[in-house]
Amino acid sequence: LRVVKFRRTGESSRSDEDVISGEHEIQIEGVRTELEPVELEDGAAVPKEFANPTDDTFMVEDAVEAIGFGKFQWKLSVITGLAWASNYAMEMMILSILAPQLHCEWRLPSWQVALLTSVVFVGMMSSSTLWGNISDQYGRKTGLKISVLWTLYYGILSGFAPVYSWILVLRGLVGFGIGGVPQSVTLYAEFLPMKARAKCILLIEVFWAIGTVFEVLLAVLVMPTLGWRWLLILSALPLLLFAVLCFWLPESARYDVLSGNQEKAIATLKRIATENGAPMPLGKLIISRQEDRGKMRDLFTPHFRWTTLLLWFIWFSNAFSYYGLVLLTTEFFQAGDVCSISSRRKEVKAKCSLTCEYLTEEDYTDLLWTTLSEFPGVLVTLWIIDRIGRKKTMALSFFVFSFCSLLLFLCVGRNVLTVLLFIARAFISGGFQAAYVYTPEVYPTATRALGLGTCSGMARVGALITPFIAQVMLESSVYLTLVVYSGCCLLAAVASCFLPIETKGRGLQESSHREWGQEMVGKGSHSPGVTRSNSGSQE
Repeated sequence: LRVVKFRRTGESSRSDEDVISGEHEIQIEGVRTELEPVELEDGAAVPKEFANPTDDTFMVEDAVEAIGFGKFQWKLSVITGLAWASNYAMEMMILSILAPQLHCEWRLPSWQVALLTSVVFVGMMSSSTLWGNISDQYGRKTGLKISVLWTLYYGILSGFAPVYSWILVLRGLVGFGIGGVPQSVTLYAEFLPMKARAKCILLIEVFWAIGTVFEVLLAVLVMPTLGWRWLLILSALPLLLFAVLCFWLPESARYDVLSGNQEKAIATLKRIATENGAPMPLGKLIISRQEDRGKMRDLFTPHFRWTTLLLWFIWFSNAFSYYGLVLLTTEFFQAGDVCSISSRRKEVKAKCSLTCEYLTEEDYTDLLWTTLSEFPGVLVTLWIIDRIGRKKTMALSFFVFSFCSLLLFLCVGRNVLTVLLFIARAFISGGFQAAYVYTPEVYPTATRALGLGTCSGMARVGALITPFIAQVMLESSVYLTLVVYSGCCLLAAVASCFLPIETKGRGLQESSHREWGQEMVGKGSHSPGVTRSNSGSQE
């Protein structure tokens, strides 16, 4: 008799009362339904109490852990990475290329150039919660497909914009679609076993770098000959490839269980087991239907109120500091060092606001180096996140960024300035990825997409505000600007430490209607490797 043993985590453990109180059970095909002796090859008999595995129950989390990481997850990683690279990284990177080009070609004043970037973040901010709600109500795959097709359609239309007002509206609609990209992480995380989850989500950052590098290389080839319109159209085409591959993507089995689609959840789990060449766990799949999903009030229940508020500030601080550092880097490098900023600003004020310079090959090279600087942050985060935990990883990232910001007070030279900015960007990008790991883990399936969506929306608020600090406030005081960024990240480090739940070593929550004590410690009421049956017997 082939028996599959699996480790039951704190979030997948169910008490006998849970099963009796109305949760449905679906029996997996191929298991025995009657107690009978089973003979082994040598003729020995297996006791009846161990011959029938149907008394055991398991949840989707248990099945994912038992099946493990395999061929299915590798395919899913590539497809999720493609969404991240094409729908997020490339469309965001194009902002730094499009703005100076239109500034020169259409003779736009500086405030209109800045508005081209801001309108994308406005679209992302306004749609993030909506996409999260759609994904919780109608499925992760549904929300992701609609957002990708939306971005593809308006991304191509942007290339045909005749005047400034048209491209402003169309890029805002592109931003509206980009707001749904984080839901790819929700779908991805729900198929990953616990041990691989943090590493896999962090490695999505590699696809971000690939997308930005590809966009810069595409701009080098297209801009001198075909111009910015073809760059916008060609940049949207990879989304078409992802849209086609979406037909391969299954719906999240966790979502199917919560929405009552038992047979579909079982079929998805069997498909994963077949592709991975692993057996399904024997027993009955516990189904806990929950009709009321994706409601904002669920984020503010007593269990999650502080977690939600602290995460909103953490995500705000991440985007505020990350995009602020990107803007400050350009300002510092053009000035030569921090102490030269004020004198340089006085000279710049005398120049016409319509003065423009097209991007040169050297500028594109600098964009490439800036992008590659994020790899060390991913590697460091990858190494420490499962050692010290998610909360401490975020806190450490914020603290290092804050410390590097304060060191800039010393009026360091160009070389030291480069090193400090390199370290600061590495850690703030790593902290951003740690937040992407923690957020899907801390919320239950019913509100996971909404939780991630609202956090992403708060991040866009930070991205909207940061130009006024990194560019406007910088004109008045360099040191006040650095204090704002350093202080914000210091507070975010404290907020990370005060998060009430550590998700390291804990399975994804299926339902919010659990015993809170188990959620806090991330362990079940019985030891690993032990499964509970309906009769209360242990294996």
